[in-house]
Amino acid sequence: MQVPQDEQAPQDEQESDAARRRRRAQFLRELHEAKALRDRVQPRRARAARMRQAMRMRTFRW
Repeated sequence: MQVPQDEQAPQDEQESDAARRRRRAQFLRELHEAKALRDRVQPRRARAARMRQAMRMRTFRW
């Protein structure tokens, strides 16, 4: 016997939301790790990127 869709939805929605947050957190951790690795292996490019970011922050208007 199948569970009606409206009774099953809140439980699935809550589980899928938690699963989505876990997947997103894992993705962001891996992305940060990849960026850190790229910065270590390409120091000149990383320095140029930091300089560009600093320039953007200096010229940003509140």
